[in-house]
Amino acid sequence: MFLRKLIAVGAIALMAGVANANEGPLVTTEWLEENLGSADIAVIEVSVNPGVYERGHIPGAVNFAWHTDLVDPVRRDIATREDLQARLQAAGVSDDTTIILYGDTNNWFAAWGAWVFDVYGLEDVKLLDGGRVAWEAEGRPLDSAVPAPAAGTVTLAEANNDLRAFLPEVVAASDSGSHAIVDIRSANEYSGTIIAPEGFQETAIRAGHVTGAVNVPWSSAVAEDGRFKSPDELRAIYAAAGVDGSKPVITYCRIGERSSHTWFALSRILGYDVQNYDGSWTEYGNSVGVPVTNPAGTVWTGL
Repeated sequence: MFLRKLIAVGAIALMAGVANANEGPLVTTEWLEENLGSADIAVIEVSVNPGVYERGHIPGAVNFAWHTDLVDPVRRDIATREDLQARLQAAGVSDDTTIILYGDTNNWFAAWGAWVFDVYGLEDVKLLDGGRVAWEAEGRPLDSAVPAPAAGTVTLAEANNDLRAFLPEVVAASDSGSHAIVDIRSANEYSGTIIAPEGFQETAIRAGHVTGAVNVPWSSAVAEDGRFKSPDELRAIYAAAGVDGSKPVITYCRIGERSSHTWFALSRILGYDVQNYDGSWTEYGNSVGVPVTNPAGTVWTGL
């Protein structure tokens, strides 16, 4: 009798552990593998590098191309409500679906997806902690078959632009100091030594950073295995740069995607009030009359 009770208690604890693994903004690789095929979750890959999904993906995962499915193909903007809703429905997402996002490069663009989904009111969205890097490193299953899920019925809200920072707001925040502005680019981009990383076409005429912004590169938030650092570690990293949640935060990068990773860390993990400036440096560094700090003194020559 005692043994049967012990086994029952252990089974209940195990079940509770699996359920509780889905609490919060992140899910573990263990939890996801155990719950693959569940009718109430949809797994979506958003990777930076082309062909990654096609070479093998988490079984059942649907592919979203960040440059077509999450942005407007004509205007410089995020995807429209109508286009994104149709894409999500085709991916099998309904209003009660838990969406699990993952991707390569430490979930860089998967976090962009999470931010776009948040703008449209999707609340039950989580990142696979560690993304593809962790999943593959642990030898978990990959599949090359493209799934055909039954159509979902999700209805998106109108875009909540309070989650976005626009150019006038960033300039006002720079002038007033009302916000903590976090530049998540590399130190060389922040200092103006380079305008954009080598090989990237999107650039700006001016080098440097938004006056008053602090530099905490986005990769500071992840450990060597690609997983997010603990909340205490994250809190200390940003506090050391003067970002402690005591005032609202604006994050930015070059084209708005890397900064969504820091948005996720600050907003979803630490609970700070954060806006992502998706215009970022390609807009700001090309704008007339905005406050720019350029310690390196680099001048654009057109070459």
